[in-house]
Amino acid sequence: MQISGYIRKLKTTLQQPVDYQLPFYNQQGELTLLPVNDLIGKQLQISFAGKIQCVACGRETKKSFAQGYCYPCFAGLPECDSCIMSPEKCHFRDGTCRDAEWGKQHCMIDHYVYLARSSGVKVGITRGTQIPTRWMDQGAVEALPVARVSERYYSGLLEVIFKQHVSDRTSWQKMLKGEVVDADLTAVRDSLFRQCEAEIQQLQDDCSEESMRLLSDEKPLTIQYPVDTYPSKVKSFNLDKQPLLEGQLMGIKGQYLIFDTGVINMRKYSGYQISLSIL
Repeated sequence: MQISGYIRKLKTTLQQPVDYQLPFYNQQGELTLLPVNDLIGKQLQISFAGKIQCVACGRETKKSFAQGYCYPCFAGLPECDSCIMSPEKCHFRDGTCRDAEWGKQHCMIDHYVYLARSSGVKVGITRGTQIPTRWMDQGAVEALPVARVSERYYSGLLEVIFKQHVSDRTSWQKMLKGEVVDADLTAVRDSLFRQCEAEIQQLQDDCSEESMRLLSDEKPLTIQYPVDTYPSKVKSFNLDKQPLLEGQLMGIKGQYLIFDTGVINMRKYSGYQISLSIL
């Protein structure tokens, strides 16, 4: 079996374990979803054809920026602005958003601040519409919403407060080796609420209590992944330098395919034209 096309990030469905599908688009924009869980244990070959298609405008590009965009889209689209990575830098209220209508639809809506265990305990934010997709994409084995806010900017400010005590980073190598700390997320949440009480109160005073609500009664969500064997060492494939890879698929976690020969972040190669074959 062989399937070819321009790929997108792995599509996830919350099951135990997570169900994965890999989207392929042909030249006409027609979509085929490849069930990837079924391929675990099989010998696969992935080859990069040398073509990249921008995930936003569709034009061919020699280099991909921000996981799938051509440079003009990367430089001009609101979803590629620096405030997406640092929401506390949101400049919508200053009237300088790259696309105010896009900002209304994606940033001026409910967001959640959460705790998760992907490697260590981390704090993060996500749109309400991206729960639990965001957690599965990060390879979190457990996640807990701790606050709901009315817009992205406030979620960023609250995250900054919590980052003084909890990292906002995931060690992807540890995540892929299954090295996840054992921690009680509800206890971490309660500790953060106590440690940051004064700063949280100040933020609530600034943005109004209706705009930010702490979530004290939420229960953690546990997530399992289809992994037969975790690697003891993590070697990452780079399709730009090594356009052909082979190996036995040992599992899937986050946006990574885990082979006995290395791992590959499929989201990184959104817009790449690849062929996937079962050997």
